Amino acid sequence: MNPDKKAKKRIDQAVKILTDLGMPKGQQNKRTGLCLLALLGLRPDVSFIEAHNPLMGITPIMDFSAKHYKTQYAPNSRETFRRQSIHQLVQAGLVLYNPDDDNRSTNSPQAVYQISPELLALVRQFDSDKWESALLEFSKTRQSLEEKYAKSRSMNRVPIMVNENEIHLSPGKHNELVKAIIEKFAPVFLHGAELVYVGDTQNKSAYVNKDLVKTIKIPFDEHNKFPDVVFYIVEKKWIVLIESVTSHGPMDSKRYVELSEMFNSDNYATVYVSAFKERATFAKYSSSIAWETEVWIEENPEHLIHYNGTKFLGPY
Repeated sequence: MNPDKKAKKRIDQAVKILTDLGMPKGQQNKRTGLCLLALLGLRPDVSFIEAHNPLMGITPIMDFSAKHYKTQYAPNSRETFRRQSIHQLVQAGLVLYNPDDDNRSTNSPQAVYQISPELLALVRQFDSDKWESALLEFSKTRQSLEEKYAKSRSMNRVPIMVNENEIHLSPGKHNELVKAIIEKFAPVFLHGAELVYVGDTQNKSAYVNKDLVKTIKIPFDEHNKFPDVVFYIVEKKWIVLIESVTSHGPMDSKRYVELSEMFNSDNYATVYVSAFKERATFAKYSSSIAWETEVWIEENPEHLIHYNGTKFLGPY
């Protein structure tokens, strides 16, 4: 068979598998089919019985599609792959997220995905006379499979108390630092502050104080690239913007300008903070941190490093 036709046939087969599995219409498409094929290690010339389940990140999945199926996606399509294909496969219990390290940060560049053992066993029966019966058996355990992996993800979530209510962030070092910002940094340095916003590496907005956002006219938008944590000190009319820095994202000059424009208002003054878990990580980014900002290190929670800023100078 012509190589192009063979590739098209294999993609169509992948979409049929997704359809048979009951995936939503939004995932019964070529992009999600290619994700499935990549995570099964299935080139057009490899039979389904030879499928396996390598650990793969989003970029390697896209590279696999380009190399073996001649389907090239722009680099900025990564988020589309992650949010509109892989995320749904994970939620369905068909694909495992970071099975090699449950505590890896969600936005880590080392994040990987893997086909579940149950789905791998099923797919190896595709295009054979055993497919229908295998699919029926798989469907019987499908709900328990979703619950099994959802429970596993839930057990690793990071709990945070907000106004006597508990919210849960996705697991990883990034959100563990977010928890420390709220529970250790704020009580010492942000007297009388109210929590406005908490971002989550997996679900974007874990907490939003909508009443406060409306009252002080903060430009909140789900599509804005908000800092990880936002506080408002009522007495001083200060907005405190905090970035949790574990693998990237300190308050550098670019980010400072970006946030200055986003939070440009006469209703409040703005304070910028980069938070680190330990000095070693801070040392990696110290030269890129913008002037007129602050640094807090969880390792030394009662101290701040001032980058020529004045907002926190003075007794407390």
